[in-house]
Amino acid sequence: MAILASKRPLAIIITTLLAVIVVFADPAAATGKTGQITVFWGRNKAEGSLREACDTKTYTLIIISFLNVFGNGKIPTLDISGHPIANLGDDIKHCQSNGHLVFLSIGGFGDKYSLPSPNAATQLADYLWYAYLAGNNTGTGIRRPFGEAYVDGIDFFIENGPPDNYDVLATRLWSYNKQFRARTPVQLSATPQCRYPDKRVERALATGIVTRINVRFYGDGYCAAYWQQEWEKWTAAYPDSGIYVGLPASEQTVGYVHPKNLYYGVIPVVQKVANYGGLMIWERYADKRTNYSSYAIQWA
Repeated sequence: MAILASKRPLAIIITTLLAVIVVFADPAAATGKTGQITVFWGRNKAEGSLREACDTKTYTLIIISFLNVFGNGKIPTLDISGHPIANLGDDIKHCQSNGHLVFLSIGGFGDKYSLPSPNAATQLADYLWYAYLAGNNTGTGIRRPFGEAYVDGIDFFIENGPPDNYDVLATRLWSYNKQFRARTPVQLSATPQCRYPDKRVERALATGIVTRINVRFYGDGYCAAYWQQEWEKWTAAYPDSGIYVGLPASEQTVGYVHPKNLYYGVIPVVQKVANYGGLMIWERYADKRTNYSSYAIQWA
């Protein structure tokens, strides 16, 4: 009866109903938020070049992985699964010129890294600054694998070893920003396991200078089942950092979320918090095969 008594034109009623439908159908419209897509690159030579990854225009941040040897007197070593390093500097510049950020991730799945002392952390920070970041290596004797190109930040992917001194490393790296006005040539991210807290990066995160946290909600049955509970813990613990939902692009990985479930089950939940940052996709090779990010970017 109320509808029959309404004097509003039918067109206005239809327009209102359509607006309601759009809000409830589209999580991004409901919150007014859009996120970013981060991807890890360097774990499989068949994934294609860094330039190709950037040219998909799907990712906002590409993380080169991994610098997986350092500490205990070891020479820092980069492992990017057989990709040629010769042209990587040009690819990095190409990506950056098109608005993409490029980070370098340290750590990984091996056991050939650690920071046994504060001095070891300081030495690694200085090495990263002069070898991969914006530092001028003249007179240092440190070689720049990417030539004049430099990455925009460092990611902490600490899977093994003791947690000691990663806070020292983060603080030292961040200190280089004091030399510059109105910009931060050293940005920091971390990629912890989903169970909060991740003790291996907890000290680094406690510094408050890690601005991106890619939480890995995969590879663990518990995380796949209780991801929302852990998401709430991470977002509450680090309100000043952007928290990213780490998901696998491969349907063969524990924690894989079908695009339909991503749309209806995950995105509406994660976008409710103010420090939602976007999605992290593991990893470029799987994503190239499944094209997962092409779905994710529509709703992230």
